[in-house]
Amino acid sequence: MGFALRFFYGVTLGRQEAFERIVNGRKPEKLPPVLSPEEIARFLEAVAGLRNRVALATAYATGLRIGEVCRLKVASIHSKRMLIHVEGGKGAKDRYAMLSPRLLDVLREYWKRAHPGLWLFPGREPGGHIGVAARQGGRLGAMPRNKKPAFEAGSRQTSHGCTGGGSGAGITVGAVTGDTSWV
Repeated sequence: MGFALRFFYGVTLGRQEAFERIVNGRKPEKLPPVLSPEEIARFLEAVAGLRNRVALATAYATGLRIGEVCRLKVASIHSKRMLIHVEGGKGAKDRYAMLSPRLLDVLREYWKRAHPGLWLFPGREPGGHIGVAARQGGRLGAMPRNKKPAFEAGSRQTSHGCTGGGSGAGITVGAVTGDTSWV
């Protein structure tokens, strides 16, 4: 709106003094909230199913989009180079993401327990990965509507996967697998 008013007064009416007094009404961009390590652990413990917890932990620790996480293959994890090869990401481009030592431990424990085949996070259909409904929140961490969520992030609204960075802070094998007896 500010641009239209500036143009009207400055160019159309030729009134420069009014042009200079019109301020832009843009709101400053705010950073998305970042969860504390304790909140991350509580969030992951509240998610149903090992596969779903590990997929969300991977998205948070690496900053990958959930669709990229769902399409990861077992061969995409390069533990010696500490990299994850993301095939066909945004813009159908391949890229690499950093793999933290904590996430590598989580992925190794997940592999020991789940023995995934081609896809790191297999779907219901044989030979397929987690589907679109799971990525959109349909099954990935879904809970019954009548059940109160086990995780409350205080006053924070939400956390975006891209805020996790590469450290995997707050992500432990016990928090993801739900079992701390072997740690």
